[in-house]
Amino acid sequence: MSTDPTRFVLVQTSHPGNVGSVARAMKVMGFSDLVLVAPRFADVLVQEETIAMASGAADILARARVVETLEQALDGVSFACATAMTPRDFGPPTQAPRALFQALAGSPHRVGLVFGSERYGMSNEDVYRCHAVLSIPTHPAYGSLNLAQAVQLVAYDWRQALGGFEVAPRTADVRLADVPAVQGALRHWEDTLADIGFLDPAAPRKLMPRLNQLLNRAQLTQEEVHILRGIARAVQKRGGSAK
Repeated sequence: MSTDPTRFVLVQTSHPGNVGSVARAMKVMGFSDLVLVAPRFADVLVQEETIAMASGAADILARARVVETLEQALDGVSFACATAMTPRDFGPPTQAPRALFQALAGSPHRVGLVFGSERYGMSNEDVYRCHAVLSIPTHPAYGSLNLAQAVQLVAYDWRQALGGFEVAPRTADVRLADVPAVQGALRHWEDTLADIGFLDPAAPRKLMPRLNQLLNRAQLTQEEVHILRGIARAVQKRGGSAK
């Protein structure tokens, strides 16, 4: 049996692109178990549009299964969550994903997340087979989500409840300038400001201490100190007093 703690179930999906997009949404959150119940096109998993929209998640499609009924799709699942917006007279309790997932994350359940068709959502009979109904909190005036969007939001909240992933750094660690480097830049700017008449050395007031505090708050990197000194040199050169 797969070690993936979750099964994503799509019921009577109409559009191949949505199936591919769902596979992509699953993969970026680290899930892989996808089951389709009676999709509109029997060959949807291998259609060109499906694979194109999967955008690198073709392995999810390759492992996915197509079955005839929701009961078959939930084989091995001990807690099934329906996603449905339409109010019903009775049925499983409705909860926001984040609240329900906090309780489910520490349980021994194998969770199934069930999504209905793009046009009709889930039938009452299918909702009644589930233990809970998930309702994604949206603006009350407009709650329409694309199928893949709904899967992405639910998959994200479930992954966060399971522990989430570390954020990978995208930029190199910066090297902050030390105090002497900042003071050197300040002295350079003090000379430059005097050269252009902005600073009167005989009556400097508190200009340089204020600039000192500004640069300290900025936490300059070494590269930024070099930029500031380069600007000062350019100003001095244009004024005929380059140093």
